[in-house]
Amino acid sequence: MPPAVLAVLLAVAAACSNAASNVIQRLTNRDEPQARTLSLRLIADLLHRPLWFGGLAAVTVSFLLQASALRFGPLALVEPLLVCELPLTFLGSAVVLHATLGRREWAAAGAMTAGLATLIIFLDPRRGMAQDAGGAVWGAGLAVGVAVVGALVVAGWRARGDARAALYGAATGIQFGVTAALMKGAVAELPQGVSAVLSAWQTYAMVASGLLALFFVQNALQSGTLVAAQPGITLLDPFVAIAWGIFAFGERASSDPVHLALAAGGGLAMACGALLLSRSPVLDTGHRARRGEERGRGRLPAAASGDRR
Repeated sequence: MPPAVLAVLLAVAAACSNAASNVIQRLTNRDEPQARTLSLRLIADLLHRPLWFGGLAAVTVSFLLQASALRFGPLALVEPLLVCELPLTFLGSAVVLHATLGRREWAAAGAMTAGLATLIIFLDPRRGMAQDAGGAVWGAGLAVGVAVVGALVVAGWRARGDARAALYGAATGIQFGVTAALMKGAVAELPQGVSAVLSAWQTYAMVASGLLALFFVQNALQSGTLVAAQPGITLLDPFVAIAWGIFAFGERASSDPVHLALAAGGGLAMACGALLLSRSPVLDTGHRARRGEERGRGRLPAAASGDRR
């Protein structure tokens, strides 16, 4: 099997596993109060819920599948395919929450699928010659990532409801993109043997970055509706990874202006589809009810409830 085909299959499998994890985690943490946002108490509570470990297992499987995909294909090919998790998450959650999908939801899923195919076909990502990004590039890229993620977390802490979920979701997406770049750096050492991977600093930075991203995921899903948090989680990851692939690992893409314009159009279609999903009321089930309960108990002011009445 050609390496690029194997990378595609592994990336799609990783997207499916991620979608399953998103649905499970949303079911387990949607009842957590807002007061536990960015608190370790949130994680402590989730540890007492057996279903949450199912979501954690799905994330672990997705992580391994993604690492395997990056072994055979470039960041700019593998990471965009993970966007498939958004429509899959949406469809899975609609089934679990017994919601009905309307024309808007199907149109959004179609736009994302078509946009993804257009982006990959016309961007035409290929492997680069660089095996490692180099110390200066790693330092500058990681510094920018920390600054942007930190700003989003601070802004999210000051926001409420779905706005907070969207900001934490954006921070999560960027953090996952950085994690993918670190994963690529660690996997590049695999030809030298497992010991080389275990001795690479990128391996341990990848684990730390991945755990931080998972912490952000829990807070994003707990803070607001899934459709508010998920677009940032899903869309920013591939775009950050594409940037790392091209500027750090020397991955190549089409230089034809027409092809690049069409690829940009595909990316725009993906973003529009995600935003259309984010306005859907389908996945509000359960979250508004929890908000109403908190407000009735005096734990959440009416202005912060996130309800748009």
